[in-house]
Amino acid sequence: MTFENILIEKNNQIAIISINRPTKLNALNKPTIEELHQGFEQLEADKEIRAIIITGSGEKAFVAGADIKEFSSFNQSEGAHLAAKGQELLFDYVQNLSKPVIAAINGFALGGGLELAMASHFRIASANAKMGLPEVTLGLIPGYGGTQRLPQLIGKGRAMELIMTADMINAEQALSFGLVNHVVEQSELLDFAKKTAEKIAKNSPTAISKAIKAINANFKDGINGFHEEIKNFGECFETEDFVEGTTAFLEKRKPDFKGE
Repeated sequence: MTFENILIEKNNQIAIISINRPTKLNALNKPTIEELHQGFEQLEADKEIRAIIITGSGEKAFVAGADIKEFSSFNQSEGAHLAAKGQELLFDYVQNLSKPVIAAINGFALGGGLELAMASHFRIASANAKMGLPEVTLGLIPGYGGTQRLPQLIGKGRAMELIMTADMINAEQALSFGLVNHVVEQSELLDFAKKTAEKIAKNSPTAISKAIKAINANFKDGINGFHEEIKNFGECFETEDFVEGTTAFLEKRKPDFKGE
């Protein structure tokens, strides 16, 4: 499939999705959200791919927000539909993907951009990155999960402050808050993300998928995360990866996981 707004590169079991609207600072519009959904869907089905990196084209922005022109004339029901559809197609979809998604934040990650990074399983930022949720300056609130995921990652008080002030924070502040896992120079960002993804790719894909389910369960209403962990732990024993992993350990060799 040919995309207009994203690029996908595959190499050594790793896929890189680049949002490719540099003249718009990679802002998210409806076609881009749809293409991202399709791209992630393809990679989810690709048995060769074991980890995904999401980043922005150019050196200025990961995603500098949503395309405001698209919704500036919306009414209440249209606005609610926009948020619901976006969460379904992209943000919730990414969070619940069975393959790990690493956000490589290479510049501005604002509004929907930060929400996309937060929906990813973890984040690595370049030293020049700036992050924030400026929606209240438009008379809005974050609508793609920002009011939920930001408190989960950095705590309620800090999230309240960042959302209400609309302040941007730099990469080092994001690191100290626990919003990102690592900060590296921009020239090193993709290499660092790839090395991290390669470490993940060496491990059991089936176990990683079940770990994602168990970890996510802790943040879902009405779900007992401990029970979900027990269930997924038990299911691991029925996989070929479990047999290979334990056999390799006993034979003192590196495992060759097939993701089955």
